[in-house]
Amino acid sequence: QLQTSGGGLVQAWGYLRLSCATSERTANNYRMGWFRQAPGKEREFVAAISRNGVTTYYADSAKGRFTISRDNGKNTVFLQMNSLKPEDTAVYYCAAQRFSGSALTSDDYTYWGQGTVVTVSS
Repeated sequence: QLQTSGGGLVQAWGYLRLSCATSERTANNYRMGWFRQAPGKEREFVAAISRNGVTTYYADSAKGRFTISRDNGKNTVFLQMNSLKPEDTAVYYCAAQRFSGSALTSDDYTYWGQGTVVTVSS
């Protein structure tokens, strides 16, 4: 239901744009979030956006560098990542929250994409 793409290898201070293609129902009705999991670490929250795109949430590590957005007409959620750092290296996952819950908690998300690998070299 969620197709994630856009990962790759980039040098430090570079940028990437991740995309998450969803169904029309998901795009129009669910809060969407991005999480990441670095090797040997737990999955962590990166950013989230409300159903209508008005409210956004960011982890402290993402503030000022990452931007989450959604185009419900194209059934797609984006994560623009600028000024990337080696510590941003991780598998990035898109997720959809069908029921009410915390935007920051992975357990409150219902559907998950397959993940896309982001590698930032120093």
